[in-house]
Amino acid sequence: MVAAGIFLSRISGLIRQRVFAHYFATSDAADAFSSGFRIPNLLQNLFGEGALSASFIPVYAGLRARGEDAAADRLAGAVAALLGVVVSAAVAIGVLASPWLVDLIAPGFSGEKREITVRLVRILFPGAGLLVLSAWCLGILNSHRRFFLSYAAPIIWNAAMVASLVWFGPRATEWKLAEYVAWASVAGSLLQILVQWPVVRGLLPRLRLRLDTTSDQVRSVIRNFFPAFVSRGVVQISAYVDAVLASLLPTGAVAALSYAQTLYTLPVSLFGMSISAAELPAMSSAVGDDATVAAYLSDRLNRGLRQIAFFVVPSAMAFAALGQVLAGALFQTGRFSAADAQWVWAILAGSAIGLLASTMGRLYASTYYALRDTRTPLRYAVLRVALTIALGYLFAIPLPGIIGIPARWGAAGLTVSAGIAGWVEFVLLRKSLNARLGPTGIPASLLVRLWTAALFSAGTAWLANYLLPELHPVLRAAVVLGIYGAMYFSMTWAFRIPEARRLLRTSRTD
Repeated sequence: MVAAGIFLSRISGLIRQRVFAHYFATSDAADAFSSGFRIPNLLQNLFGEGALSASFIPVYAGLRARGEDAAADRLAGAVAALLGVVVSAAVAIGVLASPWLVDLIAPGFSGEKREITVRLVRILFPGAGLLVLSAWCLGILNSHRRFFLSYAAPIIWNAAMVASLVWFGPRATEWKLAEYVAWASVAGSLLQILVQWPVVRGLLPRLRLRLDTTSDQVRSVIRNFFPAFVSRGVVQISAYVDAVLASLLPTGAVAALSYAQTLYTLPVSLFGMSISAAELPAMSSAVGDDATVAAYLSDRLNRGLRQIAFFVVPSAMAFAALGQVLAGALFQTGRFSAADAQWVWAILAGSAIGLLASTMGRLYASTYYALRDTRTPLRYAVLRVALTIALGYLFAIPLPGIIGIPARWGAAGLTVSAGIAGWVEFVLLRKSLNARLGPTGIPASLLVRLWTAALFSAGTAWLANYLLPELHPVLRAAVVLGIYGAMYFSMTWAFRIPEARRLLRTSRTD
């Protein structure tokens, strides 16, 4: 249900990006909106789903597993009240500090481009605050195993922005259209809370919003929150450094990076986040002695890793070998050209390096959170970010000139550096957890079979793409990716990989 909700949400996000690309392509207005969108989005990413889920769900789910429903309701109300106060203050500060924030995130912007970016940030900040409160709803729903609604709710947020693009796009200037889309984002954020609220209220009939920092449960959430908050913060620093470096590259680099992120975060969210989100409340509800809990967590972790690898390995191969087909199908319309699709492909190919590590790392982090340990993932996240920043600067700025390629291709160096750092973090997370739970991970024989199937499938699909006549990008993608998917599932079934056979049985049952 998590995957289904995320899938529909991400598809709506892809539609939004496709419509956005139609009107903005890789223009100055696209750069301004992409950068402006990142700044208030920091608030959502810091306070929202990641940090809140890591600190709140283990405590709340633990209370419910022990039958302490009244205490769980009091905890939910106290956390909501605290979150509301803190986020309101953060929104006010963000609106006032927008000019300085824009100078930090996009130092390469000047003149009208900078002024519009500042205006967009001021519009978008309240919407980001609403999305943080939506993450509280997600924590409640997930803890009660109501997974679909919380992850499908962003559909209405994306729909609001698409509606503004379609309505105002044909008759507004690029700069004015960017403002309309920003206001639509705020309206969509409010709607996202409203669609979840009736179910949340039904699950918490005794909910009372009360500032309370005296109970042991609230203090436990706060103690766990700050390491998770800092961990999310250092990860966001990496993303924002990428945006800063991209703003120093030729026009369009910020927008091209944003388009690529829409694609390469899809498998991370659909498979890494969905499995991690579903496992966190289940892992947090484990009871028994240390050996029993360790065996239970190891079993769930290993099964989740196999599921992730089965879907993420072909995703990474598709980004590396067929990224231009993907980018063309999703974005090549209006002002977005085939050359732009090739640029996005290069960035996607760089992201393929660390895609598997990023998704598996999420599940390892969730296992730590279930153990009420938010500090270990923080230490490794800091190291990953430091590596990403150092390598990102090297690969994006001086390296293109050293090897004699245009500066615009430095955007691909940003995703390559993040991939290398992601593998370092994953290895450290696994090594440390293995010392606590015993051996975990994916058998090497399974990885060899998965990569072999993905490689041969990509080769077949690439040949089909080469032989096809001129087709609309969407039709080309349907044929090429259809061949790729069919080949991969056929080969994994022939290799007797359990996940492929289980998926086939599920499809037949449905």
